[in-house]
Amino acid sequence: MNWDDYAAALFDLDGVVTPTAEVHMRAWSVMFNDFLTTRGVTQPYTDEDYFAHVDGKPRYEGVAAFLASRNIELPQGDPSDPTSADTICGLGNRKNDAFNVVLESDGVEAYPGSVRLLEALAARNYPMAIVSSSKNAPAVLKAAGVDHFFPFVMHGGLAAELGIAGKPAPDTFVAAAEALGVTPEQSVVLEDALSGVQAGATGGFGLVIGVDRGAGTEALTDAGATLVVKDLEELL
Repeated sequence: MNWDDYAAALFDLDGVVTPTAEVHMRAWSVMFNDFLTTRGVTQPYTDEDYFAHVDGKPRYEGVAAFLASRNIELPQGDPSDPTSADTICGLGNRKNDAFNVVLESDGVEAYPGSVRLLEALAARNYPMAIVSSSKNAPAVLKAAGVDHFFPFVMHGGLAAELGIAGKPAPDTFVAAAEALGVTPEQSVVLEDALSGVQAGATGGFGLVIGVDRGAGTEALTDAGATLVVKDLEELL
């Protein structure tokens, strides 16, 4: 990996910089399986469903995609819906509450290999940004003590505020590149989610690195990853 070939690095957060993907996975599992039980659905939500339908997408889009896979129809609702509402937004809010409880109680630590790469790039004054579908990204970065590496954070809340389409559309990555003053062709995308890899591939980014935290090398490559690693330390 020759970082001099590129001008900036655009990192997904959950599963790339921090292991919060595991917290998200637990929160999604609890929420969806409780919901399915109340509807008498015997086929449970599994980790395979997470990677196929939810991983990397904006929260409400992940809810809609999973429900569609089970042929369950619910009204969209509104982001202000209470967690008791059986709407797409209500279920998404239910999951978000579960995530915040776990984050507050357990905290989060960045992957050691990811920190080593961030420190090495920061020592070279290499421009870096976070591109996350999660509205919780700023809180997670602060809790993990790595927020100082990223002058720009494109998170789900900011994308919604600006009307920018989420992954697998490339728009959030494009906006982050622009914020750092570089073009997509000059930028490296680092992603563990298939939807994020697809965003990097369709957006014409200079290099798309898949980080295999469970999706699988073959799936990440098929989604458009140029290179797949198990840990970011391999990129030093």
